[in-house]
Amino acid sequence: MSEALQQFLKKNVTALREHGLYNEIDTVETPNGPVIKMNGKEQINLSSNNYLGLATDERLKEAAITAVKEWGVGAGAVRTINGTLTLHDKLEETLAHFKGTEAAISFQSGFNCNMAAISAVMNKHDAILSDELNHASIIDGCRLSRATIIRYNHSDMDDLRKKAKEAKESGNYSKIMIITDGVFSMDGDIAKLSDIMEIAKEFDLITYVDDAHGSGVLGKGAGTVKHFGLEKEIDFQIGTLSKAIGVVGGYVAGKKLVVDWLKVSSRPFLFSTAVTPADAAAATQAIEVLMESTELCERLWENARYLQDGLRSLGFDVGKSETPITPCIIGEEKTTQQFSRRLFEEGIYAKSIVFPTVPKGTGRVRNMPTAVHTKAMLDRAIAVYEKVGKELGVI
Repeated sequence: MSEALQQFLKKNVTALREHGLYNEIDTVETPNGPVIKMNGKEQINLSSNNYLGLATDERLKEAAITAVKEWGVGAGAVRTINGTLTLHDKLEETLAHFKGTEAAISFQSGFNCNMAAISAVMNKHDAILSDELNHASIIDGCRLSRATIIRYNHSDMDDLRKKAKEAKESGNYSKIMIITDGVFSMDGDIAKLSDIMEIAKEFDLITYVDDAHGSGVLGKGAGTVKHFGLEKEIDFQIGTLSKAIGVVGGYVAGKKLVVDWLKVSSRPFLFSTAVTPADAAAATQAIEVLMESTELCERLWENARYLQDGLRSLGFDVGKSETPITPCIIGEEKTTQQFSRRLFEEGIYAKSIVFPTVPKGTGRVRNMPTAVHTKAMLDRAIAVYEKVGKELGVI
């Protein structure tokens, strides 16, 4: 290792540790369900994005096993050569039906979607209006496009309208896009899509919604765009297959013309091998489960409200979440890390989230209740929160 690299790494890793910002990676020794084992100890799991429990669902496992036996373990090529299997076509057809759009295109991850779609449509002659709390993958996708990035205050429609008007009237840009998360993952609030659509129509803006945390959760499972009844109007619906869907991958849903363009211009689609047969089959099965019944979605919301009410009644600050995402805001980074460690010692796995993922001074322990948690599990979690909260003087 070069001396310069070694000094750089040591200096920065040490600084992160000293300020309570170094993120320790934990290894899970069991399937990622409502209860997991870590370091040989069982933990009630409140840190998974497996909202509906589908990651370990028997129907999905059977679909994946069948696909492996019939199709093998890999697609064998990029989609544009001979890596497009009938399994991928079926996944995309099912996604389009699920999202209420003309077509859909699948990618290897949700992160890839934002890297692919934004840069395929926007360029240095364009501008992007981006919510200041958008996900890192949106930020990186915007940077890759080389478009002018104009950040607007989080969910502030007055600020958005002002900046949209300025960008439009400047005459400097060929196209202008507005990008927002559907559900913001750190606070659990929902984008004001109806207002955003109104502004988009006023100034002829391209609309782009990343619904990673909304699909399977809002709109009876179909997502945030469906929740607002805008599936025929939003230009780009982006989603992941790794959260509520329980598998891996991502997708863009919209007009057929949008999808046709992405299939010939989005670089991750053109230059990456397709998702495995097992993943395509399992994701399709998950979406079919959601289209057949809203039971899992309803159970998720019931558990989320139960946990949130329990924490609020103890005096915890759970922010202004409008979704099952339940941040327990502690504030100072080291205290937040300590709080999470004490929960772990008591058998509750709820990961601390600190700067730079969230602004300094707003550290929180983020809880992700799922459809497969039992009331007994949630009661245990609430009891431990009370114990640790009093011990550390948080409540």
